[in-house]
Amino acid sequence: MKVLVTGGCGYIGSHTVRALGAAGHDVIVLDSLVTGHRGALEARVPLVVGDLCDRRMLDELFAAERFDAVVHFAAFIEVGESVRDPLRFYDNNVANTIHLLSAMQQGGVRRIVFSSTCAVYGTPETMPLVETMPCAPESPYARAKRAVEWMLEDCRAAWDLGFAALRYFNAAGAAADGAIGEDHNPETHLIPLVLQVALGQREHIKVFGTDYDTPDGTCLRDYIHVDDLADAHVRGLEVLQAGDSRFYNTGTGSAASVREVIELAREVTGHAIPVAEAPRRAGEPAPRGRASR
Repeated sequence: MKVLVTGGCGYIGSHTVRALGAAGHDVIVLDSLVTGHRGALEARVPLVVGDLCDRRMLDELFAAERFDAVVHFAAFIEVGESVRDPLRFYDNNVANTIHLLSAMQQGGVRRIVFSSTCAVYGTPETMPLVETMPCAPESPYARAKRAVEWMLEDCRAAWDLGFAALRYFNAAGAAADGAIGEDHNPETHLIPLVLQVALGQREHIKVFGTDYDTPDGTCLRDYIHVDDLADAHVRGLEVLQAGDSRFYNTGTGSAASVREVIELAREVTGHAIPVAEAPRRAGEPAPRGRASR
């Protein structure tokens, strides 16, 4: 297939571009490079530098390339930032997706794999999480993702769009060959922050909230390797047909607490990794139990 990957210079996007290429698909990346990195792409992968707010650019791109499908990553991802500036998130994550879907409709492209989030479930009453559970997103970030899922469902009914929404848990790791990995600035994800402490780049790791209803009082999260997540996008795309409506929770089914991640990093690195406790962050769902599938 000829596939457009939006946000393909980002962390999960760049790993998925590699996986799509390895599976024999013809990939073109569209990225604004606001947070993505050109160096995350292999030199042979075509890159269009542009923003989804540019409808003229989108229409010209779809007319010229005749895509078979889209994999859509381009979005802002920081929950705390979404709480502080919700309109910026809705503009980028929702309004720009409307522009993308409109260009797809005009270009006759009826397959899309969407980068969603498990945060659409909010704070669940029971565990593990399954796709049939009701959604109750608690942050502007999560509500924006759920709004896009609604749009996808409506477009499926209106013009036979086929979509797969992958509801991520927490991506972690790097490509097996070490060529690419996580490179956020500023960094907000737990595992790289912990390793930055071990490398002497930070004095301590902040633990946001120690009063959760979990065995050690800290957040439980399901960490999935980024290459496995990339593979899930390829598999989701390859089974997708026009008119499909698919939701997939993408995780390992096993959770680790913040304290457990820190302790494991201490064992692996031999560094003390000092901890500073801080209040819970706004917009974070409160986890329960052990499983988070």
